[in-house]
Amino acid sequence: MRNPIIDGDISAIVASDIDWQRFSGTTVLVSGGGGFLPAYMVETLLYLNESGTAENVRVVCLVRDLQKARERFAAYGDRHDLVLLPQDVTSALNVSEPVDYIIHAASPASPKFYGSDPVGTLKANIIGSYNLLELARANRVRGFLYFSSGEVYGEVSSSQIPTREDEYGYLDPLNVRSCYAESKRMGENMAVSWHHQYGIPTKIVRPFHTYGPGMRFDDGRVFADFVADIINTRDIVLNSDGSARRAFCYLADATAGFFKVLLDGECATAYNVGNDRGEISILELAELLVGLFPEKGLKVVKNCGGMPAGYLKSPLSRNCPDVSRIGKLGWQPHTDLREGFFRTIRSYDA
Repeated sequence: MRNPIIDGDISAIVASDIDWQRFSGTTVLVSGGGGFLPAYMVETLLYLNESGTAENVRVVCLVRDLQKARERFAAYGDRHDLVLLPQDVTSALNVSEPVDYIIHAASPASPKFYGSDPVGTLKANIIGSYNLLELARANRVRGFLYFSSGEVYGEVSSSQIPTREDEYGYLDPLNVRSCYAESKRMGENMAVSWHHQYGIPTKIVRPFHTYGPGMRFDDGRVFADFVADIINTRDIVLNSDGSARRAFCYLADATAGFFKVLLDGECATAYNVGNDRGEISILELAELLVGLFPEKGLKVVKNCGGMPAGYLKSPLSRNCPDVSRIGKLGWQPHTDLREGFFRTIRSYDA
């Protein structure tokens, strides 16, 4: 049975001002297709066929864990327009059919991996990018979308927040936590280089703190922990003073932004995808979520014990994107924090 919250989100994405007909008769390859962010793109493409918004769209998902991918897309049954292909993008690719678009979203994004598996974290962004860019070159694709991250900006100054795409701060390559941000930076340069040398129409998105249905509770990021607490009727325990500020963007809004960049963005160009109006402190977010469900009688508790062992804390006290560049393409986020987190939490009960 399909999740009504997700179905509503997908319908809203397809109602966006995007020329979906450009996907008609094409094959779209999505690396990491069962992951949190790209799964909504996969479902959107499948919905194009269902709704008649586009015709004969075929989606090939490269997935590392076939069983988890089958569980994620179980509601879609045995569809001819969805292929789940077990494949680690860091190995030689075994994709036999021609592809028209490539979305490279395979990458561990959780901070819990930065310390425990830095090599595995960076491989998908460098080796995986090489393999997929070469596949794009062989297929002369119509579009290549690289998923980067807001982490590439490093430690920007307060005067650079909200942060534009051409503003960068300090990033220490000798700090193991930089495995993610440094490899995302390299992946961006690879996308630009393949465009420069081979004419591949590469586009880059830099998502900022995206949340929504389908988040894994073991994700390791604080907002996923908070959602898990509410769903499981647990008090929210803060392992910091909660003063750090982040800008949160609802998944459906972000997904429409990803497609807008893929189809209408400039080649070899990066676009922030986030909600500058969704900025809030971690403490305020915890209090907002507790307040959304007063019937649960939950509270926010400050833990003086500090961060869990092995967790590599971000050095950023504030993080917020400038989204004026993608705004010029006609995209903007619509979902406020209360609505977005309410929908997110309700999606797990639907």
